[in-house]
Amino acid sequence: MDNRPIGIFDSGFGGLTAVRALRAICPEENIVFFADNGRAPYGGRPLRQLRHMARQNLDVAAACGAKVIFAACGTLSSNASDILRAYPVPAFGVLDAAVAEIASEQSAAPIGVIATEATVRSGAFERALRAACPGREIISVACPDFVPLIESGCVGWDDPALRRAVEDYLRPLKAQGIGTLLLGCTHYGLIDAALRRYLGEQVRLVDASACAAAFIKHYLEENGLCGGEGSLRCLTSGELDRFERLAPLFLGQEEPPQTEAVPVMPAEEDK
Repeated sequence: MDNRPIGIFDSGFGGLTAVRALRAICPEENIVFFADNGRAPYGGRPLRQLRHMARQNLDVAAACGAKVIFAACGTLSSNASDILRAYPVPAFGVLDAAVAEIASEQSAAPIGVIATEATVRSGAFERALRAACPGREIISVACPDFVPLIESGCVGWDDPALRRAVEDYLRPLKAQGIGTLLLGCTHYGLIDAALRRYLGEQVRLVDASACAAAFIKHYLEENGLCGGEGSLRCLTSGELDRFERLAPLFLGQEEPPQTEAVPVMPAEEDK
């Protein structure tokens, strides 16, 4: 039995949906989650800065004694995958997990990818999907308004602002007749009902958070690293009150988790 925690980090609250999914299938595991709210959003930041921040966030998780680290952030996963792979503690990102899930499909229909601007700009999801699913068309769309809308509580189809954003962003994907939509940001699972309402039930939604949970569970079992007491510890570089107010929404629970405030790290560029 390995009681060390699983380290998970994200730029904001979205990674808590990965925590939620993991706790559902591995309730005994201890988890440390770091939300870098103080520097969010990541989507518009330059590449060199994102890579520097990836190393910093990995170090935060490692300092908490993590036995494995998961970047529940599509932006860092797509822009710093080599940094994750080279880190001394085993580290993975949503790119690995989501692509592996889609590669198992038996379909020739186009694949849609929605994510942050930085994720789409990197082209990492497209490249990985083209390699894993040869012959399938890949269409990526940046959705910069989704994260701020979700963190403002706009998550339902009946919300006019979210409905407009869904229609605007997904119109080209619907027109191309996609068969699968990859939610390349862990926030997006909270609006899956609105996405389904627009696209229709015939389109398969692949949630990065669910993929992450299954990926981590498999890795722990394969490497004999399972174990824990089911604890959850959260760290945030943002406002503690705001985190404790919004975290239950993403975790699907009423009470806020045990949370600590940590200083905002300088987002200086790589040297």
